[in-house]
Amino acid sequence: MGYTEEDEKIIGEKFDELLEHCQELCRNEENLNLIKKAFFLAKEAHQGVRRRSGEPYILHPLAVALIIVDEIGLGVKSVVASLLHDVVEDTDYTVEDIKSMFGAKIASMVDGLTKMAGVFNTDTSKQAEYFRKVLLTLSDDVRVILIKIADRLHNMRTLGSMPPDKQIKITSETIYLFAPLAYRLGLYSIKTELEDLSLKYRFPDQYNEIVQKLNAGEADRTKFIEKFNKPIVDRLTESGIDFEISGREKSIYSIWSKMQRKQIPFEEVYDLFAIRIVFKPSPLIPEKSQCWHIYSLITDIYKPKPDRIRDWVTIPKANGYEALHATVMGPDGTWAEVQIRSQRMEDIAERGFAAHWQYKQATLSSDEGEFDRWLKQVREALNSPTENAVDFLDNFKLSLYTTEIVVFTPKGETRTLPQGATALDFAYDIHSKIGNRAIGAKINHKIESIFSPISGGDQIEILTSGTAKPTPEWLEHVTTAKAKQSIKIFLKKDKQNNIERGIKIFEEKMHEFGITPSARVFRKVLPAYECATKDEFYSKLGAEIIRLDGLEKILRENSAKKMLKFWSLQLTNPFKFLSGDGKKKGKERDIDASDTEFVIAECCNPIPGDTVMGYRDPSTGKINVHKTSCDELTRLAAQHGENIIPVKWSSHKAMSYLSVIEIRGIDRIGILLDIAQVITAELTINIRELHIQSHDGIFEGRISLYVKNIQDLKMIMDKVRQIKSVEKVKRIIHPNKE
Repeated sequence: MGYTEEDEKIIGEKFDELLEHCQELCRNEENLNLIKKAFFLAKEAHQGVRRRSGEPYILHPLAVALIIVDEIGLGVKSVVASLLHDVVEDTDYTVEDIKSMFGAKIASMVDGLTKMAGVFNTDTSKQAEYFRKVLLTLSDDVRVILIKIADRLHNMRTLGSMPPDKQIKITSETIYLFAPLAYRLGLYSIKTELEDLSLKYRFPDQYNEIVQKLNAGEADRTKFIEKFNKPIVDRLTESGIDFEISGREKSIYSIWSKMQRKQIPFEEVYDLFAIRIVFKPSPLIPEKSQCWHIYSLITDIYKPKPDRIRDWVTIPKANGYEALHATVMGPDGTWAEVQIRSQRMEDIAERGFAAHWQYKQATLSSDEGEFDRWLKQVREALNSPTENAVDFLDNFKLSLYTTEIVVFTPKGETRTLPQGATALDFAYDIHSKIGNRAIGAKINHKIESIFSPISGGDQIEILTSGTAKPTPEWLEHVTTAKAKQSIKIFLKKDKQNNIERGIKIFEEKMHEFGITPSARVFRKVLPAYECATKDEFYSKLGAEIIRLDGLEKILRENSAKKMLKFWSLQLTNPFKFLSGDGKKKGKERDIDASDTEFVIAECCNPIPGDTVMGYRDPSTGKINVHKTSCDELTRLAAQHGENIIPVKWSSHKAMSYLSVIEIRGIDRIGILLDIAQVITAELTINIRELHIQSHDGIFEGRISLYVKNIQDLKMIMDKVRQIKSVEKVKRIIHPNKE
């Protein structure tokens, strides 16, 4: 079925809009005809197809192409690839067809954007394989990634038409990979919108609450910004500086993240906006000098906070971001952040890689910036062997969303590493061979452990030994993708060598006894040496962790000792089960506590009232129930979205759930009695464990208690907050990990 007359009218209007925005790109007839040719092919290929929202499918590639032009700033080939990005995947056209009509480069870009299908291992995530293929295009053409981000942005803008489980899958992918990737490629405005849209669909109530409170306080903020800006505007104008000044609100997602991270209400988030000054530089004075000149003029008016100066004009961020940030004390005793940048810096901050590349070509610069160095590292990682696509994706993500520090080599060269990195990360950043042989470090000329954290400005020298080698424990002391990957590669190779050595030792020993290794033999041997698999047994044997001194006695025993495993699971149910497409699957049913199909996830320990989502474990078939805010669920949904299942609590059974709260306040006589009185006497809640300690006039502790639902828990926390001297009460989600 074709499109209606109204559909055709809308499609024509959107195409005309695209052509209008492509005028700068289409200065010759050839480019214009190429875009038209791509549009008419895509329209014919998607003829009659509609999106879930009901609109013609061709509007999607048109919207992606418009984002590419307006919000990222790529060229004609990227526009053409955007229009064609779903043609090979969803229609009968092949990459060869695209190549014959549009050339090898555009065909390569379209191929990079085409999802893999039917070639996945059963134990490997389809999404991770797909992400890996897309990321591999970084090796030759970053534009493919930029188009993919534009594609994701439009999908997020139209996510309202998708069912809840699909929204969880798509928002998880977005927050787990696409938003960090947009950040790393310098696309700040797109990164912010992706995060805000993820929050909107993941936690709509909290999103709407923040929006309402921002709107309610808008008039006061506008008044403050005008008052703050006036003396700055006067001073910069007097100095003959050509500039624009504006107040930028903090994103909804970053406000929400701060509220979650610090467990504070909206009213306690004070840095809701920043003042941005963008100047047109004088060609006779370096931009860096002009940034510092403007800074000095501002700090003549408002006093700066010395520990809050961020100098990214001297050493830019790894994604190319340049600016000078300072926090100053404004009117009425309010701290305000000021961002100072040139027009070039502003373009790069807003449009990321594309602007970075255009400026580099315009100045004919051959300097390798931080962004180029990061891209080089990514390419090296992509060319290294990895165990599977999920490991690859986890390792790649480590290189995306990090706060960076700059450290120095003994010769004074700078290296950019994520905050929280150790000397071992630095060693692997220099070279994997240095990392593998590291035994210690000189940090600022003082000998320290190889696991010591490093700080910005440190000068580091790595001490090595020919006998040193990585151990599995090293993985706990590194944060960078390169270090983790290098250690895993070494351990995998070392394990294989140990297995081969172990097989040889075991077979020689069995030959002495005149016994042929068999399943019956291993049923006795593995439990005796506390090994779960033959590979583990061989590996430990080859590494000399275990010896075969008592093997003969073990083999003589009539039967291996039976190992019994006891466990108990209190499944405080119940759930109403929905199928993956959001439709009721047969009759709604309640799951009682003896039904083990559902398992409460220990990583987030949800209780009734928490918004939850299910993840079907492919190995067991059981459904693990997570809070929708759980980081582990986000990772699983991003990598194995096909296993996400909507579930919700049923309300007809009242059972108790163990929860843990943390309290802190000013110590006084009787505080413990007051806390216990409120919880047990007033609220009749059963306390399982109460641990309080006092030091220097401050008390802090944890209370484990049984509650029926999230409303009970919130009521308890509110009551405890009202107790005199109690300053802070928060729920502990991972009590066993802290």
